[in-house]
Amino acid sequence: MSEACDVVVVGAGPVGLLTALGLAQAGRSVTVIEAEPGINDSPRAAVYFPTTLKILDRLGLLEDTLAISYLSKSFSFRLLASGEAVHVADTFPPDSPYPYTAHFGQHLLAQLVLKHFSVLPGTKMRWNTRLVGLTQDGSGATLTVETSRGREDLRTRLVVGADGARSTVRNLLSLPFEGHTWPERFVATNVSYDFERYGFEPANMVADPINWAVVARLGRENLWRVTFAEDASLPESDIPRRIAERYFTLFPDPSAPYRIVAYSPYRVHERCAPTFRVGRTLLVGDAAHACNPCGGMGLTGGVIDAAALIDVLTAVLAGRAAESVLDFYSTERRRVFLEVSSPIASDFKRRMSEKDLTRQRADFEEFRRQAEDPARLSLSTALSKLVEGQPMPV
Repeated sequence: MSEACDVVVVGAGPVGLLTALGLAQAGRSVTVIEAEPGINDSPRAAVYFPTTLKILDRLGLLEDTLAISYLSKSFSFRLLASGEAVHVADTFPPDSPYPYTAHFGQHLLAQLVLKHFSVLPGTKMRWNTRLVGLTQDGSGATLTVETSRGREDLRTRLVVGADGARSTVRNLLSLPFEGHTWPERFVATNVSYDFERYGFEPANMVADPINWAVVARLGRENLWRVTFAEDASLPESDIPRRIAERYFTLFPDPSAPYRIVAYSPYRVHERCAPTFRVGRTLLVGDAAHACNPCGGMGLTGGVIDAAALIDVLTAVLAGRAAESVLDFYSTERRRVFLEVSSPIASDFKRRMSEKDLTRQRADFEEFRRQAEDPARLSLSTALSKLVEGQPMPV
């Protein structure tokens, strides 16, 4: 059995690595294990709101983040059939320390965090290390892992499950993942195409009963994320052909040249574990809760989870707080997901895929009114507070 550390984080996505970084910055010994050989670079989240940027700043990552980001203050809501668009500019209060969204690929965030984590004392990053067993007792937990050298046990005081919607940690805790899976398959594509030439904002919601999509700039280069949904029963082998067909419908000028850089099909869930804590093991991010990506609530919620978990674990490990604060983390972050994040994500998905054309028009006019409402900046701030939830009692 390896020497015990303070925390083992299972999963090397952005949320797991951010949690590990914050704990290591607080002087804790942290090991991250990941079943894959490296960071997953498939298309995933790409837009980061001020709530997320505030946490990245707290962890000393903002300067590096801004160096790779395309910064935006606007978005649009578009009707595919008519070509109409509502453009919303200056979406954040001017006195905000982060009056913009940052656009760049999720894998770049993971790489950035890993760079900062790896240079800190007491840190270990273990790739090709698959969790297969987890037992707990009064003083800690033992994780059984499979590696190229065979099985071994890792001893730790606390465990963080950050291993995604198919979480092995959650399954080993015998926790259900309550909720539903959306019937569609989502296809996230990275494409080089001059959307800006045709009046697209850096972030765009395209509404249509069938061919709805999210279109967002990925970074400083002219690379864009186009995500759409399709029938999940269609064969994945034909996705490249269907991407071309969908682009023909979605692109303002389908005859203009484009280049597909990457694509990734995936199923989308609206699910939540019944608790985010079992003994000395905590769940965070998609391992705890998963929602559809419309509205950007998935990674946003996960990063806020990470910040909250850093606070409570640091306090417990230092003896400054009772372990009951871990239950507060579980209860509060679960409440925020069920009452705020998941409903917001579901409503954005409905607005983009609304089949009732009368209601679709009403949604469009509501966006128009919001764009012209001088109170919308204060409403944006209030919404951010709801997503952040109550501060941890430490």
